[in-house]
Amino acid sequence: MSDNAARLGEIYLHRGNLPKAREWYQQAVQEARQSGSPEEISHALGNLGNIYALLNDLETAERHYQEVLTIQRSQQAGNAIGTTLVNLGNLQADAGRPEQALAYYLEAIDLLLPLNNEQALGILYTNLALQELQLHQSEQAINHFHLALDYHRKVGNEDGLATTYGQLGKAFISAGHFKKAEACLNNASEHFIKLANKPGEAGALRLLVNIYQTRNDTTSALRCIEQVVQIDQQYSLPQYEDDLQLYHQLRQ
Repeated sequence: MSDNAARLGEIYLHRGNLPKAREWYQQAVQEARQSGSPEEISHALGNLGNIYALLNDLETAERHYQEVLTIQRSQQAGNAIGTTLVNLGNLQADAGRPEQALAYYLEAIDLLLPLNNEQALGILYTNLALQELQLHQSEQAINHFHLALDYHRKVGNEDGLATTYGQLGKAFISAGHFKKAEACLNNASEHFIKLANKPGEAGALRLLVNIYQTRNDTTSALRCIEQVVQIDQQYSLPQYEDDLQLYHQLRQ
């Protein structure tokens, strides 16, 4: 029965009906506690924690994740423990507590490195770098973004490459390294094009416009903003009016 409740929870989650998904996952947890194995309880609790995180009830989500972590530690489930530590770190990041998020991420890295979970490590190093930027640890963040890119390349994670190149570009802009930022953002744009992710491509191009404006390269800035405005129109992006205004300014 708990499997059926979990399946219904998953269905409602995919439909975007979070309250209904929570209701079914709560039933799955209750049934797993009554007759399930520790693994089944952990799985149901983890899914319920994910729902609470999506509902922005971070305190309840953390309580569920901590119980999951206790079960997983007792089972010595390495990769699963790493995933839960990352979830706990993400909650701290969402709550604006970067130091606490770093503690969870670093513990997860210590656990996942010997397990060679390259997919998870790529995402984890990106998350770690973003929190280091919040703490103004720019050089450490840049180094960890590069590590994330290495793992994304190993596993062929195009989404990870596109996103991380964009984030690294922003970090280089903040550090005043505009040539390095330009190279990263061009890479981000290329990967977003491969993914047919036009809004992502537009985001990278907007940052390139800023770089070209700082060096008074109006021709390159205009070329990029023209592409952005076309994407804005095609996908009804909310930045359209601001981008169009900038386009007219550059043309003058």
